[in-house]
Amino acid sequence: MAELRTEEEQVEALKKWWQENGKSLVLGVLLAGAIIFAWKGWQNNQQVKAETAAALYQNLVQAVALASSPQATEEQKATATHLAGNLKADFDDTAYARFGALLNARLLLDAGDKDAAIAEFDWVLSQSEDPVMKVVTTMRKARVLASQGNVSEAVELLGNVSSDAFQVSLMELKGDLQLRNNEPEKARESYKKALDLAGDEPRPILVMKLNNLAIEG
Repeated sequence: MAELRTEEEQVEALKKWWQENGKSLVLGVLLAGAIIFAWKGWQNNQQVKAETAAALYQNLVQAVALASSPQATEEQKATATHLAGNLKADFDDTAYARFGALLNARLLLDAGDKDAAIAEFDWVLSQSEDPVMKVVTTMRKARVLASQGNVSEAVELLGNVSSDAFQVSLMELKGDLQLRNNEPEKARESYKKALDLAGDEPRPILVMKLNNLAIEG
């Protein structure tokens, strides 16, 4: 009888525990299931989004190739611009959108619309956290600014970025811009620094630029 009472007490205790905790337990299980379901759904959505953006970017690459040819029609150019706009509008948080903006900037430069190209560069710089893309985009923007006559602004822009991987190219471009701004002494110093940074890496064109300044001096 003692054992029976013990079993009955255990059953009663279990019933009581279930009455007190059963609902919260069920809710916890349901909540955990919902979280897992939502997480898997989000992952699937992200995968679909990435695949769609990749496909759209590939279409853009092909469209830009057609739009960049001498025989390109206005319709082909408009198609490339439209695809680049779609990437920015629907997939602005992906690298494909930023690469697409750079491709569109190239088309805009070919069309002579430098201000619009700079706007594309600015969009990329505002969206990207990738240091390589930031440096490359900044260098392209600096070249366009210089072509507009804003050489001092372009040089100042280059002074705001740094990169171990691009330090030689940055300094060489700075020298190019300074030379364009009729500052041969500053250009010579920039070329010398670029060569020092290059170390043993062959830079024949850079050497030629420096030698030409030495002859002029």
